[in-house]
Amino acid sequence: MGIIKVENIRVFAHHGCLKEETKIGCDYSVDLEVKANLQTSAKTDDLSDTVDYVFLNRIVREEMLKPSKLLETVAKRILKRIFSEDQLIKKATICVSKLNPPIGGDVEMVTIKMTEKRKK
Repeated sequence: MGIIKVENIRVFAHHGCLKEETKIGCDYSVDLEVKANLQTSAKTDDLSDTVDYVFLNRIVREEMLKPSKLLETVAKRILKRIFSEDQLIKKATICVSKLNPPIGGDVEMVTIKMTEKRKK
């Protein structure tokens, strides 16, 4: 087993419960960590035997562009898609952060973290 991380994927998106948030948009940061068997790819040196981090980045970017009220919804969508599109992934953890959230205080970011395992 091994871990692949794609960290601090920066995206501008339109998520939130307030009309202003979905209209104006905001900056987000996404961290994704996936667990998979990396032993085969370590031997073969072949991209088709591992989890492609370009693929992970693309999924995050595509799903972040679909507006949602809650960050939890976006995170769940990303996890669902990576599990359905890459059979090598056994477990994944995602953190979705809204930078400078409009919550009436000096707050750098709010973050949700979600972990899922592949159902057997």
